[in-house]
Amino acid sequence: MGYTMRMNTKQAPLAEFTLRAVLAGVVLGVIFGAANAYLGLRVGMTVSASIPAAVMTVAVFKLLGSRASILEANLSQTIGSASTSLATGMVFTIPALFLWGMVPPYWQVVALCFLGGLLGIAAMIPLRRLLIVKEHATLPYPEGTACAEVLRATTGGTSSAAWIFRGMLVGALIKLAVSLLYLLPGEAGVDLLPSVLPKAHLAIELSPALIGVGFILGFRQAGVCVAGGIIASLVLVPMIAYFGAALTAPLAPVKAQLIADMSAEEIRKGYVRYIGAGAVAAAGILTVLRNLPAMYAAFAGVIAGLRAGSPTAAAAQERTDRDLPAWFPVLGIATVVLVSALVPGIFAGNMELGPRLVCGVAVGVFGVLFVTVAARIVGIVGVSSQPTSGIALLTLVGVASIFVANGWTSMEAKAAVLTVGTIVAIAASKAGDISQDLKTGYLVGGTPARAQLGQLIGAAFACWAVAGTLFILAGAYEFGGKELSAPQATLMKTIIEGVLAGELPWELVLGGAGLSIGAMLCGVSGLAFAIGVYLPLATMAPLFIGGCARALCLGGKDSSKHEAGGDPGVLAASGLVAGEALVGVLIAGLVSGGVIAKSGEPRLIGLGGELAVCGVILAICVFLYATRRRPSQS
Repeated sequence: MGYTMRMNTKQAPLAEFTLRAVLAGVVLGVIFGAANAYLGLRVGMTVSASIPAAVMTVAVFKLLGSRASILEANLSQTIGSASTSLATGMVFTIPALFLWGMVPPYWQVVALCFLGGLLGIAAMIPLRRLLIVKEHATLPYPEGTACAEVLRATTGGTSSAAWIFRGMLVGALIKLAVSLLYLLPGEAGVDLLPSVLPKAHLAIELSPALIGVGFILGFRQAGVCVAGGIIASLVLVPMIAYFGAALTAPLAPVKAQLIADMSAEEIRKGYVRYIGAGAVAAAGILTVLRNLPAMYAAFAGVIAGLRAGSPTAAAAQERTDRDLPAWFPVLGIATVVLVSALVPGIFAGNMELGPRLVCGVAVGVFGVLFVTVAARIVGIVGVSSQPTSGIALLTLVGVASIFVANGWTSMEAKAAVLTVGTIVAIAASKAGDISQDLKTGYLVGGTPARAQLGQLIGAAFACWAVAGTLFILAGAYEFGGKELSAPQATLMKTIIEGVLAGELPWELVLGGAGLSIGAMLCGVSGLAFAIGVYLPLATMAPLFIGGCARALCLGGKDSSKHEAGGDPGVLAASGLVAGEALVGVLIAGLVSGGVIAKSGEPRLIGLGGELAVCGVILAICVFLYATRRRPSQS
């Protein structure tokens, strides 16, 4: 029956907005907010927290000797998943300030996260009846529908919840072994035919989180990512090394080093990274442009639906059709715009009123526009395919162009443009998240107003945790480095600098754009391919291993068409992500506090270490394969 089934709402009312549901949701929001912030800074991707949060809520209540109603569990996952969108918008942009040496105060990051979340929630509320109710039959909202199925299964007693906790344990233990106890090296690698392919290097990170992400993405998407990494490491780097070996002077944009003296990693950072930046930028912008007809139709459909009028007073009195009061969306949007424009320090320290007013208006216009678009688009393609980075890029280009026209090109102007993108990216991401949650509530008989209030509570608490995670990691590691590459934020920084100051090596950037366009013409995800070009092959390889494990579990079926709602493998993979991320944040906190050293020498080195890394990766794959459903299982 799929997403056409709804729970009977005429039965006796169930417990819903309870203290334990709120507390469980807040705790889960902190956990998954920290996990997604860590993951986004490592590989520029985040994962949906709705299904893991729903399963963990039911499991925790059972461990405490009580049983959650389906509406309590739904409210808890709604609050818990609110952190994902905050983490996405924040890690895609804010680390660029650190890269510029303009470390923002903690309160500013918290404020930006909350303002973006508030804008997304407020702008989505008027759209609920149109997108969730009236277009129920045409907009499936895949994650929301899957989460409703999981809630029905887990609250009914047929849960695979144990797998997510097992995954967390496995991910945490391996991260401890690598980064705290230094029992194992974090990477295995080998030079590939150095006499034929100079500086070509095959490598793979020992990362349970990345294997888990690859499992969630599936074989095809993970394969596209690693294809970009192979092109970068085994084609672009050797080509640059080969043709640059005879040069007797540095080649721009590198200013002080000969290509012949550079390592493979130095060539990647000095040249290939710009190619990757062009590929990611082109893929993001083209994804948005390709969706312009759908975006226009979405916006026009929303406007037409709103003009058609509101439901009758009798319908509005029903619990399952009750939103927050009508004044809340107006007050929420107005608050975001006015606070952004009038409160000094939201965008940059000492900016004059004129630039702040432009920023405030841009937040309101771009925010409401992209919230409307995102809420409709994710109803078809899901949150994981939402073009958040493309939305952020278009916002940055638009605002930066206005700044250039007015002669505002200082460092504070760059920071202001970036933080406008932060609020808009969070708002668009939040709209996608709350849309899925409202769909889940619609299917299980939840109260929309309570879900909207729950999202607001989740955002109010998660903004502190997500911002705190950023500062903990910044105190231990360098953004743009090996541990935290912050790919999306580095890209945003590069784009803003290019528009405001013309500092881009356009020949490399446009070459990367050509690669991305070629991939899209071949029918694959340009953004996934571009991220593979931008990030090291060692980071992309575990994604592919996870994708292969998913293919084995499905017996060769197309994982993109597999119903993953109650898949224990997806839950175990989510646990791997959460386990490694939480331990990673814990270790970063210990490093920041001076309790432990930033790094240590692994005890296993040489061939023994390489074999140990490969053995542990194989063991993770066996663990994921153990979740495979037998034919006799439901």
